[in-house]
Amino acid sequence: MIGWEAARTNAKPALILQAIMLMLAIAFYTNSSVAGALHNLAEFKRAHGVTFVVCASVFAGAILPEIFLVLFFQAGRPRIANLRNLVFTIPVWGFDGSLVDLLYRREAHWLGDIATLPVVLGKICIDQFGYNVVFAAPFGVLTYEWKNSGISMRPLRDLFTWPHYRDKILPTLLATWAVWIPLMAIIYSLPLALQFPLFGLALSFWVLLLTYMTNRFAGKVEANAPIALATTKLSRRSMTAG
Repeated sequence: MIGWEAARTNAKPALILQAIMLMLAIAFYTNSSVAGALHNLAEFKRAHGVTFVVCASVFAGAILPEIFLVLFFQAGRPRIANLRNLVFTIPVWGFDGSLVDLLYRREAHWLGDIATLPVVLGKICIDQFGYNVVFAAPFGVLTYEWKNSGISMRPLRDLFTWPHYRDKILPTLLATWAVWIPLMAIIYSLPLALQFPLFGLALSFWVLLLTYMTNRFAGKVEANAPIALATTKLSRRSMTAG
């Protein structure tokens, strides 16, 4: 139920995000100015390769959520806990973003860089029911549980047990599918060079949602709490733990 709670509690921001990305995709095919701007972004990504991928992932997955926390829940005053959070999240999301970019490029090689219905559906299935089930959801839950537990080895020991997968990975997958399947339909309808930049647009929201769920698993956030509350409590715990 935690996965459905997370998706339901944050349905409005998720729908807003999906609507923004849908409008961008439609504008890409119908508005020459938007198409030109996105093509420039695609060329910038091509020119800078893995550097762009890592920097965009770090900004979207680590820095932007931390800025959100400071501005809206710390009255604009940075704390040492924010730096500790970044020490953890920067390498995590830099690594994760690199894998996502590699996945998109492999899918284009396997299925083609075209936006037909069979190709888009095939890429969604590989992404959401292959990569996410086998790696992305377990990795995301493991890393945040590891942080929440004070760098304990227990989350690693529990990783390959059925109760852990049933109680924590499956709820995460439900929330993942509710948010990402519509987003991936939009992302895969665009050329390969634009897929990762649009993924970066959605990543910040997903980090907040993942933080919400991992704190619910740990009993630090009450049911139906707003998504950012999980980030706030995580930061407070980091300060007291330090």
